[in-house]
Amino acid sequence: MNNATLIGNLVRDPELRTTKDGIPVCAFTIAVNRGRDKGADFFRVTTWRGLAENCAKYLAKGSKVGVVGAVSLNTYDGR
Repeated sequence: MNNATLIGNLVRDPELRTTKDGIPVCAFTIAVNRGRDKGADFFRVTTWRGLAENCAKYLAKGSKVGVVGAVSLNTYDGR
């Protein structure tokens, strides 16, 4: 089963855009603390349609959020 539950704070304001088909997409990054003096992990979250519109309307930098959903891993190999 590919499911994760994360609780953290927004790093910056959500970014709302629409696809060429007119579907709203909202993206934001949350910081999840590892614990005392151990730093944080950062997760990029993408929401679609009505949920995307609500996230853009009600969330802002620093907001505490809970996220439940599937995880996908993207890698980048630079020069």
